[in-house]
Amino acid sequence: MRTTLRCKPLMMAASLLIASVSLASQATPKTNLDKLNTLTVQTSVMTEENYQPQANTNMFPAPQGNMVQHILTLPKLNNESEYLIEIQVGQNKLVDCNKVKLLGEIITLSLDGWGYRYYQVNSMMEGPNTKMMCTDAKTAQFVVLNDSLKQAYDSRLPKVFYLPKDAQLRYRIWRVASEFEYSVQ
Repeated sequence: MRTTLRCKPLMMAASLLIASVSLASQATPKTNLDKLNTLTVQTSVMTEENYQPQANTNMFPAPQGNMVQHILTLPKLNNESEYLIEIQVGQNKLVDCNKVKLLGEIITLSLDGWGYRYYQVNSMMEGPNTKMMCTDAKTAQFVVLNDSLKQAYDSRLPKVFYLPKDAQLRYRIWRVASEFEYSVQ
């Protein structure tokens, strides 16, 4: 009989613990993952004809001739060291199963007297591609010029690019998903 009395308080404690855990999980608000996964990056695209100097980028040169100025203004974050921005320059093209590349160079320039970096692509052209026989229909695909630019997230100064009129710029924000690990010897 003594063992039964000892088990009842333990069983009651366990059931109270389970009940409190289930109540705590119900009281915790659900995290809105959509809000965590979206950052609103302000973008502006200007040609020589519609150029309007902006307060935070008026020190950069105005676009000239066939060039288009692309400005990415990143929102301020408390933990910017946990983010990266990846930027790709390229064109949307109809392509078949062959591998297509664009040729050109993304030049990093420095703004005289300021030291601020900006990027320029003077020209892009279709590069080499494979010559496989393709039976499927062509599909729209973003063809990238060279490799992506990956940079530390820094909202203090906008990212400024000068690209030919037929070029497009796309970007995405990366966030740290894990802590650093050490390699083991």
